[in-house]
Amino acid sequence: MDIGMMLNYSGGFRETAAEVGELEKAGVDIVIVPEAYSFDAVSQLGYLAAVTEKIKLASGILQIYTRTPSLTAMTAAGLDFVSDGRFVLGIGASGPQVIEGFHGVPYDAPLRRTREIIDICRMVWRRDRVEYDGRSYQIPLPAEKGTGLGKPLKLINHPVRERIPIVVAALGPASVKQTAEIADAWMPMFFHPERARDVWGDSLDAGLAKRSDDLGSLDVFASPALYIGDDADAVLPSVKPQIALYVGGMGARGKNFYNDLVSQYGFEKEAALIQDLYLEGRKDEATAAVPDDLARAINLIGSPGHVKERVAAFAEAGVTTLAVTPLARTSEQRVGLMTGFRALVD
Repeated sequence: MDIGMMLNYSGGFRETAAEVGELEKAGVDIVIVPEAYSFDAVSQLGYLAAVTEKIKLASGILQIYTRTPSLTAMTAAGLDFVSDGRFVLGIGASGPQVIEGFHGVPYDAPLRRTREIIDICRMVWRRDRVEYDGRSYQIPLPAEKGTGLGKPLKLINHPVRERIPIVVAALGPASVKQTAEIADAWMPMFFHPERARDVWGDSLDAGLAKRSDDLGSLDVFASPALYIGDDADAVLPSVKPQIALYVGGMGARGKNFYNDLVSQYGFEKEAALIQDLYLEGRKDEATAAVPDDLARAINLIGSPGHVKERVAAFAEAGVTTLAVTPLARTSEQRVGLMTGFRALVD
């Protein structure tokens, strides 16, 4: 199993680069740079590529609405070039709050857009002339929608790889099915090893049945928080604010993917309570309402023996990469935690 680490998207580039250099020495396989509504992920990924040699670098995630498909492909090819073939393209739909609230772009047809973007990216990386007649994207733009002067073009540069790995962040049944069919890897959030199959099993099976042999097996990225120590009970509450934020605040009632997921895990009453409290502005109470059992199941928090057992559970559930968020305040502590984690996984 590969191990990785989610980076802080709001930190300083130089400080992060120094830390990633130490993580590389510690045997960490991959680092993932999120993109929310702070600095873009691409700037930091390019900076990291210049100061590292072996560690893989992933976007986690580039939002599908914020770049054209061709620009996404160009960006991925550029990052793969500057990293000597170490880049992994993570993409996802994000949600209406960020896409419409920050970017001012309609949040529409995420499934269709994802499929068409992947098609176009692979076309660009093969250096095909880009001619694509999709429902969301038409390249070149038809005359009735533009000037009619656009002609099919192909990428000038020769990419390091014509098949850059694509990881798709997906939660809903249709999205997970499509991801299993067309992507190189799947990145769910709040992965519960013992209940993931109940939620996503049918979707994964349906997608894998249509998957091309050329794609190989589907990698699965999980992103738990990590803490190794005997004072786990004292640390566990620190992961609950994020769970409460997503389950309670990332979407309106009936339109919150994370709330639906936790409900499907068997915490329906708790998910409803967390959302009610959060949307009423009672965030501390919403955080307190997050069940210990949920927080423990989707994270790696406990003694070395417990964490090792949970790693085995994630592996048994099909996870191939654990891209963790270390619960540590300093760079030295994070590197130490990841070094210990590497030893546990090995």
